[in-house]
Amino acid sequence: MITIDAFIFAAGLGTRMGALSSILPKPAWTLKGRPLLQWSGDALRRTGCVNIACNAHHHINIIKSIAEDIEVIEENVLLGTGEPLRRIANRIASEGLLVWNADVIADVPWTHLRDEHVSGIAGVTWLLVPHTGGAWTELYTNLSGRILPRGTIGPKGPYLFTGAACWSAEAASAIPENCFDVRDFLAEYPNHRGIVVEPFPWLEIGTPDQLIHAAGKLAPEHEGRITGCYIHPTAVKSRKITRCVLGPGAELHPDAEDHDALWFLDGKKQIRLALE
Repeated sequence: MITIDAFIFAAGLGTRMGALSSILPKPAWTLKGRPLLQWSGDALRRTGCVNIACNAHHHINIIKSIAEDIEVIEENVLLGTGEPLRRIANRIASEGLLVWNADVIADVPWTHLRDEHVSGIAGVTWLLVPHTGGAWTELYTNLSGRILPRGTIGPKGPYLFTGAACWSAEAASAIPENCFDVRDFLAEYPNHRGIVVEPFPWLEIGTPDQLIHAAGKLAPEHEGRITGCYIHPTAVKSRKITRCVLGPGAELHPDAEDHDALWFLDGKKQIRLALE
């Protein structure tokens, strides 16, 4: 049985992406022609991970087509964040399983996280940063680093969970069957801790506007080549669009004017949907 040393959550419905999720799952949208799933995969490979897996529920065949050497674990029913880890517990590598989300691009200090996990005694190690304000959930720890239940103020914090974690096989096997939100499990599981690092570059890509922003920041000569818009590598751009996403196969006349719209090719038809 092949062990797994990293796992990427890629099975969400992408509801915040609105109409964009009707044509591509969120991990399949590209930057510099590279699917978001592979941005996560590349970052994990650079830290030494070899056997990487992801889950898939929405547009499974598309996820498979972009997975390359990432193993795709199909979910006929959406399983959340607990059950997928429980199901692969017996395949987790001895040094732990690095866990990440397919809709975030960040300079995660993966090596530090894994080293801290291996040198510590926790079954689960969460990567935390100081909370910078805003609507994100505040987390606190006790003096030994144990993360307190949500809503509980402790002696250390507030912190923000980055989404990056390292799991032992023992911890994953202890997840109750059909646990949808792994945070509910961790509230009761004693053998975990949070390690705190300085904030690092981070881009969440969960909405059309976040995708447009990421394209302008990371791919200004590719998907971000029209300021304030996203242009898929297979799309033909127009010069007079604002806050538009041109999806796969979209082709507008060079002088076409439009705003707040998603365009894509469906069969032989160009489809326009309002951008939420």
